[in-house]
Order: sequence, then C-alpha cells, then structure tokens
Amino acid sequence: MAQVNQIIRTLLTWAHVVAADETPIRVGPKRAKKYLLVACTDLYTWYLLGDRDLETFKAFVLPDLSGVIVHDRYGNYDSKTFGHLVHQLCCQHLIRDCTDAAETYPDAVWPTQIRDALQELIHQANLARAAGLDRIPPEIADPIIDRYRHGVLVGLKEVPRQPGRTQLKHRALLEALHNRRDDILRFVTDLRIPPTSNQAERDLRPAKTQQKISGRLTSETVTEHRYAIRGYISTAAKHGADIMTAIRDALAGQPWTPPAWAPG
Repeated sequence: MAQVNQIIRTLLTWAHVVAADETPIRVGPKRAKKYLLVACTDLYTWYLLGDRDLETFKAFVLPDLSGVIVHDRYGNYDSKTFGHLVHQLCCQHLIRDCTDAAETYPDAVWPTQIRDALQELIHQANLARAAGLDRIPPEIADPIIDRYRHGVLVGLKEVPRQPGRTQLKHRALLEALHNRRDDILRFVTDLRIPPTSNQAERDLRPAKTQQKISGRLTSETVTEHRYAIRGYISTAAKHGADIMTAIRDALAGQPWTPPAWAPG
C-alpha cells in the first residue's frame, strides 16, 4: 500500500494541473487538532496528515510539482519556498467571498458585478471546452473580464485601505482580485485548468462526513493509515476499477496499481 501511494504521489507531480485543499480534523487527545491535506486530479488522490504550517506544506507535493496548482488563498501556497509554482486561485472561493461582501455592503454594485463576471467566465469555459476549444474566445471573454476589472476598481475606491498591514477582509479580497488577476483568470486562456478546486473539496468530503458521524479518530497513526487506504481506493475508483477487488488484491499483497505507471 505504501508503495502504491508513493506511485500516486509521483504521478501527481507529473500532472499538468493539480488541485489542493486542506481541512481541520480531530485526531488523538480531546483538544488536539490536525489538518488533512489533499492533492488530486480527476485520476489521482493523495492525502497528507499534518498541520497548517509551512513545514507540513514542504512535506506535501508542492516542492515537486511542475504544473499548475489550483487552491484557495491560504498563504502557505504562496510561500517563496514554492516560487516555482504556477497558480490558479479557486474561483468558487472568490465567488463565496463576493457573496459575503454583497451582504456586508448591500448598496454596493461591485460585489455582485465581480461575482457574476466570474460565474459567467466559468460558464463560458464549460461551453468552450464542450465545443473542443482550448480557450474561451477573446471576443467572448474580453467584455466579461472588463466587467470584472471595473468592478474591482470601483470596490478598491469604496473600501479604502486601513493604516497598517492588517486590512479589512473585503479590502484584502479586492487587492487579491486586482493584484492576482492572472492567477484568477488563468483558466480563461487554458481550458485544461479548472477554475475551481472543487475536485479537492470532493476528495476531502469523506473526511468531514466521517468526523460528523464517528467523531475523533484515535491516533495519528490510525489516521495516516486510514487516508493511505482512502487515497488508494479513491484513485482506483477514478480509474474505473472495482473497489472491492482493489481492496481484496491489496490484502492479498498484490495491490492495484495505476495503469499510467511504468516502473523503471
């Protein structure tokens, strides 16, 4: 099992696009909290149990990735340690943040303008992909991007910076929308890149469900084994393998192996 999970990790580092996410998980003593990280594609799933600190992220797949990483705006992804990474910020997270901003500033137009522009770009990406295109045609994308850009500029005027480094969360959102526009709209010109990290959220959902039903896991070792198995099962399922057969083969000492793997 350990060997198969190492193979999955290696195959992820070769992928053009990898989605990543993290979630808190209760493990061990009553007050103890760890984080479960996932890196995945539509074919591979790999988990790491750790913390939300930079040392955990160094042990994650980030140092070895050669493609695009799709993620939320958690700061560790942007550490100088991973300066080689190409980013796609999750637009679904940004859409949620804009919806929150619309509730905070009910008379403002910019939150819904930005949100609607992002949603329309995602829709147009889906249409273009279904049509066999490799990007959203500029004549379609450019007017929508203009609405996005104008909404951000208006927001920056209406939500001024505060003294000091710490900013209001919606000012920080607007600055990210402005300063990282290329990282937000990268999917527009390369439809191989998904606009969201929804795949990673889906692959973390079993952990949240388990925690709600069964509560705290007994130890870190048990949890690490659990998610090594979970990554193996998830990857097998994504390849269309029969789950019960994959489990039986693993127990027999002949675990299923991703077909893309060529030893040596």
